[in-house]
Amino acid sequence: MSLSRRHLAIAAAAVATAAGAALLLRAGGAGSGPSQTPQIGYTLLDGQLRHTRQLQGQVVLVNFWATSCSSCVGEMPELVATHQKYRAQGYQTLAVAMDYDPPAAVADFAESRRLPFQVVIDNTGAIARSFGPVPLTPTTFLINKRGHIVKRYLGPPDFVALRLLIEQLLAEV
Repeated sequence: MSLSRRHLAIAAAAVATAAGAALLLRAGGAGSGPSQTPQIGYTLLDGQLRHTRQLQGQVVLVNFWATSCSSCVGEMPELVATHQKYRAQGYQTLAVAMDYDPPAAVADFAESRRLPFQVVIDNTGAIARSFGPVPLTPTTFLINKRGHIVKRYLGPPDFVALRLLIEQLLAEV
């Protein structure tokens, strides 16, 4: 391969990498604007039936996770602390276990860690599909009081920045 062809191949690879990074950034919340929270029903671990419309008027964090995901397990204490800090101010957390996660493992995890927020098992994958692609865990969505998705995190969020955004959203009328 000549030097100019090698440079061309490297440049093409760089463009492809940049395009992929741009897609990830767009998925991370840099899109054209907020999208509406999907209107879906779900069943909590304790058997209660709920619907996303019941979350309207609150700031909501929806976290897609799995017990087999070390990043998910690692961020769980921060999710708990964040929930505890803001729940009295109109903040809610919904932890959605992925369809490949064994229900018994999810129930054991939630019980042993005494998770103080809503936990649901997405046993058909319908909840993840309704939020769009959930390409990896953890994937987290932050929703404002009007039901608009304002931020999507792929991987663990920066919890300092997340808490600042939660405070801003809670202050909105």
